[in-house]
Amino acid sequence: MRVLNSALLQNYGRLAGVSLLSLGLGACAAPPPPAGSYDPYEPTNRVMHGINRGLDRALVRPSSKVYGSIVPQPVKTGVANFATNLDLPGDMVNGLLQGNINGFGKNLFRFAINTTLGVGGLFDPAKSFGLNQEKTDFGQTMHVWGVAEGPYVELPGLGPSTVRDVVGTAVDIAANPVSLALPSPESYYATIAKVGSKLGDRDRYSDTIDSILYESADSYAQARLLYLQNRRFELGQTGAGGGADDFIDPYAE
Repeated sequence: MRVLNSALLQNYGRLAGVSLLSLGLGACAAPPPPAGSYDPYEPTNRVMHGINRGLDRALVRPSSKVYGSIVPQPVKTGVANFATNLDLPGDMVNGLLQGNINGFGKNLFRFAINTTLGVGGLFDPAKSFGLNQEKTDFGQTMHVWGVAEGPYVELPGLGPSTVRDVVGTAVDIAANPVSLALPSPESYYATIAKVGSKLGDRDRYSDTIDSILYESADSYAQARLLYLQNRRFELGQTGAGGGADDFIDPYAE
């Protein structure tokens, strides 16, 4: 834990300092809610969307079906719990960078309980204490700092995003405390667990995702709408082209 905490503070502190300088924190208030979708790269984005659909059809969707059919549910739950637990150190640091001390505290205690009593995060005893994950990321941190959303983009293999969230994802990956703190091959186990968790999600929500990608009249426009709407909802921008009543969660049960 001491090594992990040191890596957390050192690496995120360095990246946070660089980000603060590069972004020029002249305004610390969150930007106003954007309206509609700003998509100046639509032609390129549509090409990427086609590539992602092909990748999903050829690899991701079949792999998720195999994963869902052969892996017992208790194992899938354990893998998902383990992957979620590995996200908590990053959530903790982003919570600090956002000034969210309450969220930081919840994630800290959740991580400590699940890592010890939960056998490395395979089980989720923290939930019985009411310690649910305060999920966040560096894209949300930049939003809190006042960085605007920027143009919509679709990334190969990763899907819908915005310029701000692309930067946030890059920072989260580069400064992942768990990957930096764990030696090989333990760090690879973390990556494998996250891949397994994503395949489990793809299988679990297969009907909804398939309806968006393969049954929509314009799957690109539908995916863009859902991503921007849901992301703005996560950031509390309920006035961004619609209120909370307009929120659509493609992963809803």
